[in-house]
Amino acid sequence: MSALDNYFQTQQTAMRLRDYRQEVLSSNIANADTPQYKARDFDFTSAFNSALAAQQSGNSGALKTTDSRHLQPAGSSAADLLSPKLQYRSEVQPSIDGNTVDMTKEMRDFADNTLRYEAAITFMQNRMSTYRTALTSSSS
Repeated sequence: MSALDNYFQTQQTAMRLRDYRQEVLSSNIANADTPQYKARDFDFTSAFNSALAAQQSGNSGALKTTDSRHLQPAGSSAADLLSPKLQYRSEVQPSIDGNTVDMTKEMRDFADNTLRYEAAITFMQNRMSTYRTALTSSSS
């Protein structure tokens, strides 16, 4: 069962990061007309690889404690691995009001991320259906 858990955990990580990226891109689009707004994003591949490396090493991001009164440093939870640090996008075309949102790029990235998220859901559903079929046919 460990291999199965690891597989689904990997898919879950990818889907959570895709969801978070969708929120970031939505925020950029919503603030396209906000003066001085700086578009933000993160590198999905490096965030995904970092989260997987932490999961495989058994590092949840939290320190081991021997007493319940021990404090954890800020930014050390497992949730922080799924909320990567946002970076400002470089300005492609200067605007008079200082806004760096490029709607063409934002809409392209939003659509791409949406398709990848939906593909991950479909892949997960198909995989679960395959496992369900295998379990029910072997018990008959």
